[in-house]
Amino acid sequence: MIKHIVCFKLENPTAELLAKTKDILLSMEGNVPEVRSIEVGLDLLHSPRSYDVILQVVVDDLTSLDSYQKDPYHCDVVKTHMHAVASSSIALDYEI
Repeated sequence: MIKHIVCFKLENPTAELLAKTKDILLSMEGNVPEVRSIEVGLDLLHSPRSYDVILQVVVDDLTSLDSYQKDPYHCDVVKTHMHAVASSSIALDYEI
């Protein structure tokens, strides 16, 4: 199994935008078939080095990760929103 983690800094992290972003990320459950589990967290500390949102997704394998990255819902809904609101992101993918 592969864990895919992405941390996002939002351009304008208002409470309303953070809640909307969390809902959009979580909406991949049931809409992106490769997703085995999903977790989204919002930062509590708001320190200068903090990221605002973390996404953790588990998929079966590297082939599934590639399919997840190309999935129409992931690309059209999730990536479109994240590219519009995020100022930066970092990612890590590893075997579990």
